[in-house]
Amino acid sequence: MAGTVFTPSLEGMKHVKSESGVILTKPFLEVCKHILPVLEKFGSAMAIVKTDIGGNITRLETKYASDPTKYEQLHSLVKVEVSAKTAKSSSSCTNGLLWLTRAMDFLVALFHNLVQHPDWQMSQACNDAYSKTLKKWHGWLASSSFLVAIKLAPDRKKFMEIISGSGNINADIEKFCSTFSPLLAENHKFLASVGMDDLKAS
Repeated sequence: MAGTVFTPSLEGMKHVKSESGVILTKPFLEVCKHILPVLEKFGSAMAIVKTDIGGNITRLETKYASDPTKYEQLHSLVKVEVSAKTAKSSSSCTNGLLWLTRAMDFLVALFHNLVQHPDWQMSQACNDAYSKTLKKWHGWLASSSFLVAIKLAPDRKKFMEIISGSGNINADIEKFCSTFSPLLAENHKFLASVGMDDLKAS
């Protein structure tokens, strides 16, 4: 492949914001989708995360497709539910966006660890990222299954080779983390402003 496994998402991020600086639904979801092939390279260790992310993307895409003009802006999906008082439902788009953003926080932290700590084993990089991001939102059950899955993480060196392609993987990872983090922070800020940023999983 030309470039690294991150090349498509780095390209996609150029289109996530409108001219007025608003996060657009379709381009944002596309960037998240481009991360799924990276997760596939983890094998079964990231199966839970991949299914979770995929499900949330589909939920948000379905809603967007129902009225692309109305839902052109990502946060409009949430505003509609907040006014209708359906945002807290477990099947809401608000919930979908919240967990999608959290899963992406985890991945950004994980990739950041892989670049910043070349001496860490994959499981250490995963555990550290998990404790910084998803852990406080997970109940015992989600936490246990997650930690079991991390034990299946692939060998770090092998993994880095697979995702490097023909590009500079460390540079791409750093670029991905620095470009994507502010978008995720914006989602959290917005969700917090409507009182939806602290929902927990059972």
